[in-house]
Amino acid sequence: MPIDITHPDKALFPGEKTIPVLPVCEHFAGSEKLIRKAMSLQRELGPVFDITCDCEDGAQAGNEARHAETVAALIASPENAFGRLGVRIHDSTHPSWRADVDTVVGTAGARLAYVTIPKSTSVTGASEVIEYVQKVARRAGRPTALPVHILIETHGALRSVFELAELPHVEVLDFGLMDFVSGHHGAIGAEALRSPGQFEHALLLRAKADVVAAGIAAGVVPAHNVCLNLKDAATIGADARRARQQFGFQRMWSIHPAQIQPIVEAMRPDLHEIEDASAILLAAQDEAWGPIQYKGELHDRATYRYFWSILKRAKITGVAIPLGALERFFAGAE
Repeated sequence: MPIDITHPDKALFPGEKTIPVLPVCEHFAGSEKLIRKAMSLQRELGPVFDITCDCEDGAQAGNEARHAETVAALIASPENAFGRLGVRIHDSTHPSWRADVDTVVGTAGARLAYVTIPKSTSVTGASEVIEYVQKVARRAGRPTALPVHILIETHGALRSVFELAELPHVEVLDFGLMDFVSGHHGAIGAEALRSPGQFEHALLLRAKADVVAAGIAAGVVPAHNVCLNLKDAATIGADARRARQQFGFQRMWSIHPAQIQPIVEAMRPDLHEIEDASAILLAAQDEAWGPIQYKGELHDRATYRYFWSILKRAKITGVAIPLGALERFFAGAE
């Protein structure tokens, strides 16, 4: 029987929206100095993490316009080696949010990876921002839609999370732990800002589970909040691993360069699972994606989807993939 060379994305997800394959770490940097430092590290490690240039918390009051200009220049510069720099704009109640979009998207829209919208409180408000972002991007000559990330950090956003995930051009749902806890006015204690409390408090369990469920259902990547411990690799890695394994988050924030590598490593799939995924998918493709037996177990399209997600995560986190699977499934992806 000839090998069915149909790619897994087409064979396993016909007509469906698949979840974007994105770097598993999103690093936030506010000042020009910190953004440049992150860009240098990205060039060293490769595009295993994104950089979000922060216009919301990174700009000093009264200096918003100049800060946005600096961010736009950095995104448009040759130092942006992989085109994986995004921007967090001010929230829609701040007088500078449109100016942020005009400056950053209007100047660097062609090289911008995404726009992050903070403090969304309603579907209507988020839709207005998304429409304005796309209008400015088109005006700037961007040929494709600009991906949008929505921060789920308010009661209104969580209440509407499934609708927000379905909005056009949404690529990521980010869970904002600190603002979410603060918004409960003491009903959630400060111990829930760190582990193990953030993974045990009932209100946070519900919120995190809903963000992941809404994201996955809509073909959107769910991203976990920051770890407040800035430099202890074991603590940072444990948080990232628990976010992935217990809740299903596929991406996590970093707020210090020392957090990046532990997050990436924790989000990587197990080497034995990568080997099994490669063997199973190669055998499945040989059988035109019909059922197969592997190590005494039956596998079909349901398990093929899972193992394909493993290989995609291995690729984006820089883990070596067996040559046969690399050649068949990722040819031309470099």
